[in-house]
Amino acid sequence: MKTRLNIRISGLGGQGAVTAAHVLAMAANKDGLYSISNPFFGAEKRMAPAESYARIGPEKIYDRGELVFPDVIMVFHAQVITMQKSYTAPFYSGLKDGGIILINTTADLLTKADHERLDAKKVTVYNVDATSMALEIGGTELSTNMAMIGACAGVTNVVTLAGLDAAIKDRFGKKYVASGGTASLDQAITKKYAKKEMLLKKNIDCINESHKRAVEWAKDKNLAVAV
Repeated sequence: MKTRLNIRISGLGGQGAVTAAHVLAMAANKDGLYSISNPFFGAEKRMAPAESYARIGPEKIYDRGELVFPDVIMVFHAQVITMQKSYTAPFYSGLKDGGIILINTTADLLTKADHERLDAKKVTVYNVDATSMALEIGGTELSTNMAMIGACAGVTNVVTLAGLDAAIKDRFGKKYVASGGTASLDQAITKKYAKKEMLLKKNIDCINESHKRAVEWAKDKNLAVAV
């Protein structure tokens, strides 16, 4: 990676936007890069606007706070666009020329004016069917952020699949420790751990599938990756 990539994630409370930025930053560290992630939101409640930022690059990063001029914008929910549930309006405000927008949708949510402005800035828009992938592969809508992470990595090459795999295991895969408990307690912990391992695998599978589709899409579009 030769230059820094600034990623702004816009979603709604409960969608895992903050976790997504954290996982991307952790994956960058696993890949030998520097990174900083931080959240930006008001009321901590479901369906309220929520943003998070991941800054990733080959050199140490010191700036934090709101990311005003992103290279990449990830939109986790249609209402960020259709109902302006975003801390920036329009949602793509500040996006650099030649930037990339990834939207969790199967429909075109942009107006004619949006398309004209983004085309003038040579911005690439990738509609990701992240929620469907989450339900199909992860078995839960909560895996939507995993599908979006995979898509981001596939389109931008900002982090590797190996880095993401290691980051996910570090973030969610810590083992349970039974200390002198009863046999019934040990059995309960074993079952809980087995379930956690299964969910962990499903999330990684979701990332891998989304990454594969994003890479194929980028090749079809002859898209030069951002890094």
